[in-house]
Amino acid sequence: MALLRRLAVNAPRGVRVLSTPPPTRDDLDLSFNSPRDAFKSKKTSELVRAYLVYQICSINWIVENNDMLMKKLRQMVGQRLFEAIMKATFYGQFVAGEDQNKIRPTIERLRSFGVKPILDYSVEEDLSQEEAEKREVSASISACGDKEEEGQLKQYHVEQRFADRRYKVTSARTYFYLNEAACEKNMEHFLKSIDAVAGITKSTGLMAIKLTALGRPQLLLQLSEVIMRARNYMQQIAGGTGNVLTHHKTIEDFQRYFGDHGNKPEVQEFMRKITSDKEGVLHIFPWDRIVHLFPWSNILDKDMNLSDSFRVPDPKTGQMRRLISQISPKEEEMFRNMLRRLNHIIQVANEADVRVMIDAEQTYFQPAISRICLEVMRRYNKEKFLVFNTYQTYLKNTYNEILTDLEQAQRQNFYWGAKLVRGAYIEQERARAAAMGYEDPTCESVEATTASFHRCLKEILGRVKPDSKDHLGIMVASHNEDTVRYAIQLMKDRGIQPGDKVVCFGQLLGMCDHITFPLGQAGYSAYKYVPYGPVTEVLPYLSRRANENRGFLAKIKKEKGLLLKEIIRRVVTGQLFYKPVGNYTPV
Repeated sequence: MALLRRLAVNAPRGVRVLSTPPPTRDDLDLSFNSPRDAFKSKKTSELVRAYLVYQICSINWIVENNDMLMKKLRQMVGQRLFEAIMKATFYGQFVAGEDQNKIRPTIERLRSFGVKPILDYSVEEDLSQEEAEKREVSASISACGDKEEEGQLKQYHVEQRFADRRYKVTSARTYFYLNEAACEKNMEHFLKSIDAVAGITKSTGLMAIKLTALGRPQLLLQLSEVIMRARNYMQQIAGGTGNVLTHHKTIEDFQRYFGDHGNKPEVQEFMRKITSDKEGVLHIFPWDRIVHLFPWSNILDKDMNLSDSFRVPDPKTGQMRRLISQISPKEEEMFRNMLRRLNHIIQVANEADVRVMIDAEQTYFQPAISRICLEVMRRYNKEKFLVFNTYQTYLKNTYNEILTDLEQAQRQNFYWGAKLVRGAYIEQERARAAAMGYEDPTCESVEATTASFHRCLKEILGRVKPDSKDHLGIMVASHNEDTVRYAIQLMKDRGIQPGDKVVCFGQLLGMCDHITFPLGQAGYSAYKYVPYGPVTEVLPYLSRRANENRGFLAKIKKEKGLLLKEIIRRVVTGQLFYKPVGNYTPV
């Protein structure tokens, strides 16, 4: 500071010398073994609470019956005392507060220690299994019925045994469709989250949304099926296997494939509607154009008609056939409503300078979600990162999906942003595939999932060049220390600096503080996924957190040990009433 004052005194007239010191930065201990670095943002009472909560999560009977126990406790002590108990334990540990005003102190303290928020309004309906199944089945079948059709893929049709999408899922929020008014209400909640991010985080925060909150699951099922049927159709034409967008066929290839049928008026009309993307292709591929089977960019248009859009010529007869199962005019309107809600959320976020993460969901929804997300990115990510997709690396095909999406982003020149996670639905996906008789889409082991995560991350960062840093952004959303270390080593190998805004890291609020805070305090871009909402309405979320912690007992064992060490250190050194004050600036 003395040097800064001397520079200010001796500076030439008219030259302004900044007197603000550089932001505080700590050295990063990649072993993540320092309790002081991990918990310098916490009061001692918060450390005791965290240790108590983790201890409770290690008692199987309590965790298995946590939902019943919470309800009984509320009946016994009354609403006010129940809320006080929850705020002193689980709610206080995993949830930031009831509303935008109540979460402000938590967000501001995160920022003062170099950590940014991803806000998520975590209110859920507390439905019984029977009610959840009833809603899901009703909302997953078209008014036109669910008839067996040629080429139908059973994976993309509702199954009563798995209609409660919470089955074997502990770490993901679930929306069950009620009606269009409920979807409008969900949209309003997301818009309030945008206001909260804009008002609290100074343009450094994000907010998360799920597409199943914005429309009927039936529509995502049908669109997912048509995407996969389109891939199968392209494989017939192109031969081999793979993603529809990686089959780089020309119009001439299609004409040869259809033979004499190519002269039929309906086939000729189909050929005219096929779009050829000529942007940025010549330096990637040795031909002039790439053929897209459908004009996907139209999917966001308010006048798009699903039934008319997804038709292809039968190669045997030349007659046009639908790839999408039947859908009523009312359901067509519902699909447009879902996209209207999504568009409105993105537009409001853009005006507020808030970024949006679209969460991944089950594999039977994901093709539609990813396709819609890519088109939203193509439309809105032209000048900056606004929308981020999510990729679950426990799925065998994730690496190929990422290759395809990176290719599209480069070809069409938009900012590609993604959150990379291991995934939330692996047990459910395996059980559903086995019961319904289709190929298991998941990796065979924990080790294979980690290898998939690292392979995807290496591929993404391997594409980072000095002139492309601004166009690629990846969040390593992992509680795994080895994966975080792997990502940091890749950054060093590729010459990516922590402040380059290419790689960021994310963990849940109340978990893995020994990873998040040392990263943020060392100048890396670090995030906490911050749930908020009224106490009684986030109980399903808290129930999942308890179950998730039980599932990660081996991992939280280290964090429990660090918590205990820091509590003892503060007692011994007379810092029992330590008050956290941070002077860190988030990247």
